[in-house]
Amino acid sequence: MDAEERIAWVSQALCRTADPDELFVRGAAQRKAAVICRHCPVMQECGADALDNKVEFGVWGGMTERQRRALLKQHPEVVSWSDFFDKRRNRGVS
Repeated sequence: MDAEERIAWVSQALCRTADPDELFVRGAAQRKAAVICRHCPVMQECGADALDNKVEFGVWGGMTERQRRALLKQHPEVVSWSDFFDKRRNRGVS
């Protein structure tokens, strides 16, 4: 994903006006923080970007730190998380 593509999805994110302190919380509070992502039109792009860049902290794409770590561990072969999510969606896998 190039810089222009990233700017395009970031500008559509529901959290762009949220207090960052609400999204960069620890532990169980992350599940509560992820609620803002549920209806976000760019949730997949956000999650893929966080996974591609191995972002360790905060809620991204509706996923907690623990959820992202688990995906990275389960699928070390993934080169592009955007492609991975697209393939799963096209196969009807949730």
